Amino acid sequence: MSIRKTLVVAGHGMVGHRFVQAAIERGLTERYDIVIAGEESRAAYDRVALTSFFEVGADALSFLPEGVYEDPRVKLLVDTEVTSVDRDAQRVTFSNGETQAYDVLVLATGAAPFVPPVPGKDLENVFVYRTIDDLEAIREASKTAKAGVVIGGGLLGLEAANALHQLEVETHVVELAPRLMAVQIDDAGGATLKRHIEKLGLKVHTGVMTELIDGDDDGKVSALKFKDNDEPLEVEIVVFSAGIRPRDILARESGLDVAERGGILVDPQMRTSDSNIFAIGECAAPEGRMYGLVAPGYQMAEVAVDALLEGPGEFTGADMSTKLKLLGVDVASFGDAFATTEGSLELVFADAVGGVYKKLVVNEDATQLLGGILVGDASAYGILRPMVSSGMALPENPEELILPASRGTAQIGMPDEAVVCSCNNITKGTICGIIDEQGCVDLPCAKACTKAGTVCGSCVPIVKNLLTERMEAAGKTVNKAICEHFSYSRQELFDLVQVHQYKRFDDIIEAHGTGRGCDICKPAIASILASQFNGHVLDKQTTASLQDTNDAYLANLQKNGTYSVVPRIPGGEITPEGLIVIGEVARDFGLYTKITGGQRIDMFGARMEQLPAIWSRLVDAGFESGHAYGKSLRTVKSCVGKTWCRFGVQDSTQLAIDLELRYRGLRSPHKLKGAVSGCARECAEARGKDFGVIATDKGWNLYVAGNGGMVPAHAQLLAGDLDTETLYRYLDRFLMYYIRTADRLQRTSTWLAALDGGMDRLKAIVIDDELGLGEELEAEMSRHVDTYFDEWKATLEDPEKLARFVSFINAPETPDPNISFDTERGQIVPVNHDEPVVLGSTIPVGAPQ
Repeated sequence: MSIRKTLVVAGHGMVGHRFVQAAIERGLTERYDIVIAGEESRAAYDRVALTSFFEVGADALSFLPEGVYEDPRVKLLVDTEVTSVDRDAQRVTFSNGETQAYDVLVLATGAAPFVPPVPGKDLENVFVYRTIDDLEAIREASKTAKAGVVIGGGLLGLEAANALHQLEVETHVVELAPRLMAVQIDDAGGATLKRHIEKLGLKVHTGVMTELIDGDDDGKVSALKFKDNDEPLEVEIVVFSAGIRPRDILARESGLDVAERGGILVDPQMRTSDSNIFAIGECAAPEGRMYGLVAPGYQMAEVAVDALLEGPGEFTGADMSTKLKLLGVDVASFGDAFATTEGSLELVFADAVGGVYKKLVVNEDATQLLGGILVGDASAYGILRPMVSSGMALPENPEELILPASRGTAQIGMPDEAVVCSCNNITKGTICGIIDEQGCVDLPCAKACTKAGTVCGSCVPIVKNLLTERMEAAGKTVNKAICEHFSYSRQELFDLVQVHQYKRFDDIIEAHGTGRGCDICKPAIASILASQFNGHVLDKQTTASLQDTNDAYLANLQKNGTYSVVPRIPGGEITPEGLIVIGEVARDFGLYTKITGGQRIDMFGARMEQLPAIWSRLVDAGFESGHAYGKSLRTVKSCVGKTWCRFGVQDSTQLAIDLELRYRGLRSPHKLKGAVSGCARECAEARGKDFGVIATDKGWNLYVAGNGGMVPAHAQLLAGDLDTETLYRYLDRFLMYYIRTADRLQRTSTWLAALDGGMDRLKAIVIDDELGLGEELEAEMSRHVDTYFDEWKATLEDPEKLARFVSFINAPETPDPNISFDTERGQIVPVNHDEPVVLGSTIPVGAPQ
């Protein structure tokens, strides 16, 4: 009989969470109950993306939005700190006085910000930059502050400066070293970075020492004074970001071995000097060295789980390469960036006008890459860093790697052992193997299967290249043809239709295709025609014969051959009278009803011949049937916004209604969903939609290219603090550009991932109008809005279209006898619902084409 053990994790930061995730995924919870003590009032969150808190809020950063793990054998305690460890009794004491026995203890207590002993450091409005609570306090102080200073010009210091800058506080950065990011980049790189930052309006002071922080009569910060400088800096906020120190106090007090410069000493399997206690992350010091990045912490977490499963995994050091976007500037540092290797040589490309600095460090005979620095343009990072870790031979002219037209991975031939994703320690060989085994054909699938590119995202371009390589290596040409009948992509067909103004499928296939078409190209061209001309989908002259099952009957086909009808409820707002009408329709036609996830009421079980009568009742009550099918706008979800919510700052309901009415009927390559949240609490889940709007106290933040489904994707910020007019303009451009250029069945997220240049490119097109398409895209959307009509009402008014909606053409009043129902929980459900959909007995007879 197995005896379950107890594993206690002290600390619930990113690394502690990763440890628990790995423990669940790898089956450790089959043997252990896990108790996690997290000091903060919230579960673990993405500390790397801390600055985005002001844009997205705490929930969006959380790794556990629900606050619990799905595995019931894992218990998370928040607001709970482990205050002592009794190693003899194998018991910890929590901050609330309770105790917990353990068989295994994992210390994941992280690190604490270092605050130097500067006079005045205890004044009000002096902060550190480490947690969401810190950011909330800084935001509160910024409401009355005109100027602030960040002490420390390293990675975290510049992130903190970005936070102050976003809060519209005049921002100063003070750095003791002669340059910014002194640990990662050299003088020339630091100078380039400084110029970039100063262009943004921040003021950088390097090579200066803070002597004291002065305060006013209320005990608040009033100025900062430098050594050897009589000119004080008048500021009301001070943020310390001068480094971190491992939080190893539990280890010290319980007698565990610690490193000379701090940190808990651990062996290669992350065991401390007590075999029942492990340490991982910033509090640990393998071979006496502390690692201050999350990627090594993730490796340690995986190694510790492996050790508990009696595996052979060991931590043998970590790639400390860094790539970040600091205040909008790409900065990367990898390998021997300072050319400390004996005999090493430097290759430098500098464009002072463009603000680009790139340096490669190579060995003496220029055959191997040792390291490098990239500032202003770090697009080559994904290629260069694996070259260092693998030791692969450099190409004949290594300078090409940093010149503007550098070569890609396929030409360089990266070896299988090269680590592509350092955050998850995933090699090229692993990625290629999983791509082959899983049959991935697009980037989202490759990311989901390999985990590569899911943390910092810097390796995404290289994963994308590998995907293309593997498909080509397997003889799978990356064919953009929409199907065997057309040798054109959807985008090319869209352009052909636009240029030639084709209105009929027959004309298009005769001029540009072969054969008679299929169920791939016909609906795709129907969508293209609908996007450009907005005709009725059942128009016999243009698109009626091209539609698939749902569009052909203007309703959702369900598994027993019936249809569901979803009245459009823009923004989710509905009157009691409207609810009564829908209830009466459902009652009178005996329909099953359910509230959907998109704030709609779905009515199931409608027979084909019932659809016109149901639509008629809805039209009379002021409803449209609504698009719950097809590749078109489905819904724009909303919260109640400032009208009812105590936290709402804008009228999200009104905007959601307006957007849903504006884009209803819009045909697109894939289904579209939108949402509007009235504040950063994000109750409408806008960042999980193709377009999402989140209210700020200055306007609206616009996010695009998110989705749920099998491969969820968070929407990304396109523009912030927009007025409503600008929001419409950008959204019109985004949607129309997507409709024009996406492939068939390509979601906005995968479309954006495939867009050369990604979000930066999209911003250039939508916001900066670099292609000069802005007015054209807006005009196309205006045409759609101006020509929109209720397809269901138009069907009711056209006897020819109505003739489709019968089960038997020779007995139009006779219902399909194959359809029957059972009853569950007081409502109808399909009979034989495990059987395949029965189509043959109804559609060929009653559905003339």
